[in-house]
Amino acid sequence: MSLSSDLKSLDEMKKVLEDLTLNVKQVQDDLLEEILAHNANTEYLQRFLHGRSDKELFKKNVPIVTYKDVEPYIERVANGEPSDVISAYPITRFTFSSGTSGGKRKLLPFNMKYLENIIFISKLHSFVICRHINDAEQGKVLRFDFIKPESTTPSGLPAVPVSTNVLKSDYFRNLASKHHTSPNEITFCGDSKQSMYCHLLSGLVQRKDVVSVSAAFASALVRAIDFLKEYWKELCSNIRLGQVSEWIEDISCRNCVSEILGGPNPELANLIEKECNQISWEGIITRLWPKTKFIECIVTGQMTQYISTLEFYSNKLPIICMNYLSSETALGINLNPLCKPQDVSYTFMPNMAYFEFLLVDEVNKVEIIVDLVDVKLGCYYEALVTSFTGLYRYRMEDVLLVTGFYNNAPQFRFIHRNDVALSIDVETTTEEELLKAVANGKMVLESSDLTLTDFTWYADISTVPGHYVLYWELKAKKKSTILELDEKLLTECCCTVEETFDFLYRKFRSKDGLIGALEIRVVQPGTFDSVMNFFISEGSSLVQYKTPICMRSIHALAILEDKVFARFFSDKPPPF
Repeated sequence: MSLSSDLKSLDEMKKVLEDLTLNVKQVQDDLLEEILAHNANTEYLQRFLHGRSDKELFKKNVPIVTYKDVEPYIERVANGEPSDVISAYPITRFTFSSGTSGGKRKLLPFNMKYLENIIFISKLHSFVICRHINDAEQGKVLRFDFIKPESTTPSGLPAVPVSTNVLKSDYFRNLASKHHTSPNEITFCGDSKQSMYCHLLSGLVQRKDVVSVSAAFASALVRAIDFLKEYWKELCSNIRLGQVSEWIEDISCRNCVSEILGGPNPELANLIEKECNQISWEGIITRLWPKTKFIECIVTGQMTQYISTLEFYSNKLPIICMNYLSSETALGINLNPLCKPQDVSYTFMPNMAYFEFLLVDEVNKVEIIVDLVDVKLGCYYEALVTSFTGLYRYRMEDVLLVTGFYNNAPQFRFIHRNDVALSIDVETTTEEELLKAVANGKMVLESSDLTLTDFTWYADISTVPGHYVLYWELKAKKKSTILELDEKLLTECCCTVEETFDFLYRKFRSKDGLIGALEIRVVQPGTFDSVMNFFISEGSSLVQYKTPICMRSIHALAILEDKVFARFFSDKPPPF
C-alpha cells in the first residue's frame, strides 16, 4: 500500500507495535473473547458453544474446518439469509479469492472489521518503510492497481475480489489520491488494458516524483514492463503531442490523464524514447524513474521466479515484500523490509485474528495444535484462523516455518500451500519442491540464449504410466534473436528437474516404473498471457492473479495444449 502523511507520529506507531508484540497472549485471548462474545449465538457457533464464549469450550467443541465445510453457510447468506447464520457483524458484501492457487475461487464474507484490519496494516506498513528508507514519504508511488466490475450474489450483495473491496473504500481512495501517480479514475477503469496504459502514461509524465514502483505481485510488475515494451512508442507520441490515444475510451481516464499531460512535451518524449530504444532494458526502471528508491511487491512462493527479472530492470534496487494478506484475513507484516527477498519473514500481528497453529509432522502424523505464543523456532505449521468475518478455526492451507520472534510475536516464512501439489501414484510433490525443481531447471538455461518467462505443472495420467508435465514459455535473451531450441539442452533440463524430487518420486520413477519420464512442453510466446486472460474472464482480478503452479482448469489446459510447439523428455531415470 501507499505511504500516508496522516500517520500517527513515528513514536506513537512504535509504541503500538511494541505493545502488541510484547503482549501477544493477552491481545490474542482478549480478541478471541470478543469474537466469541459477539458471535456465540450465531447459528454456526450455537451448535458448539450453546451461547457461551470461553476459550476452553471453544477449543474443545469447535471443529477445525476447510472452505468446503463452511461453504454451505456462506452460500446461505449469499442467497439472502441473515448474516447471523455465521456472523453477528453485518455481512455487507463478499469477496472472491483469486482461484489460481487451489483451483477454485472461494466466496468469502467481507465486513468493516476486515477493512479496519487492512487500514491498520497499511499504517504500520508506512511506519516500517519510513523507519528503513530515508525520505520514502517525500514522493509518489507508481502503483499498478486494477479493479474488477462488481457482480452480485443471488440476494443482491456485491461480490468482487478482495483487492477491489479495499481499493474502493474511502480510506484507500483518499490515500491513493494523495500519494499515487495515478488518479483513482485510472485504477477504477473497468478495462485493464486501458488502465495499464494510463498508469504508465501518468507515471512517465510524473517521472521525477516517483520514489517507488509497486504492485501486489511481482508478476504484475513484470507484466507492466512487458506492456511498456510494446507501447512505449505510442506513449511517447501521446507525451510529445499532449494528447491521449483515441482507443482510451473510458471518459474518466481520458479526462484525468489529459489533465496530467498538460499539453505537448517533446523534451520528455525524446528522453523516454532514447531510453526505451536502447538494445538492453537493463535498469529501465531507474533510467525512466531516476528517484526510485525501492520496488515493492510480493516475491515469496511462486513469485520468486521474477526476482532476477526485477533486479535486471531496476539495477538491483531493494525489492520490498511487506504484507502477508489473504482474502480471509490480514496476518502479518515484514518488519525487516530491506532483507533479501528469499529471507522474507512476516511478524504476525495478534490483533488481526485469533491464530492457532497445526504442527506439520510428516513423520509421526500426530495432530498437535498450539496458540500463537506457543509455536517453536524451526518448526513447520499450518495457520488456523478465527475472525470477525464468520470463519472459526479455518485452515488457511499455508505451510509456514517459524524463523524468529519480534518481542513475543512469532515470525513466519511462507513455505508452500497445502493444496498445491502433484501426484501420480501415492507420492506427493509439494509446491516448494516444484518451485525448487523449476529453479534448478532454469540454471541449466543460464549458459544458453534462452530465458524462462512463465510455467505451470500438470500430472498427466492419460499415459501409462502417468508422468509429470512442465509447461514452459521461453524467450530469447536478446530481443532480436529468433527462438531456437536445443534438444540436448532441454533434455538436460528435464533430467535436472527430475533429480530435484524426493526419494519416493525417484523410487517410483527409477525402480518401480510407476511414474513415466518427466516432460517439458514448450509453448508459443504469449501463451501464458492467454491463460491469464482466461482466468480474468472467469472473474479473477488482475491485481490478485498468479499463474497456477499446478494447472487444474480443463479450459486453461486446453489453451496451453493448443500452443505447444515442442516436447522434450528426460532420457534417463533420476539417481535412486
